[in-house]
Amino acid sequence: QAKYLAQIILVGAQVVGRAFMRALRQEFAASRAAADARGRSERPQSAAASRIIGISLQEAQQILNVSNLNPEQIQKNYDHLFKVNDKSVGGSFYLQSKVVRAKERLDEELRIQAKGDKEKERKAET
Repeated sequence: QAKYLAQIILVGAQVVGRAFMRALRQEFAASRAAADARGRSERPQSAAASRIIGISLQEAQQILNVSNLNPEQIQKNYDHLFKVNDKSVGGSFYLQSKVVRAKERLDEELRIQAKGDKEKERKAET
């Protein structure tokens, strides 16, 4: 009887293990597809900036709570969040670092857009 019980447990574990591995592979494939889609949706320079700085444009906008790339609003929110998260007032260095990274990413995006606008103007003149 114990032999049959052990076989049943072994077969059951194999079935559960295979189902788990299949689900894991599907999750990895879905994650990779979503990452590829995000990469395609950004312009090449913007995608490169996301990789270099380590934060996406959308994430940076969420951290600094801005919906569009308004330099004044970005600076205002940055100043507030940086001050609030200062360690001397009980804030978190980790959160303060995230705020700095988000500001760097948004500044880089503004620089990329300004460069693109200048190129468009130059092409329009010719």
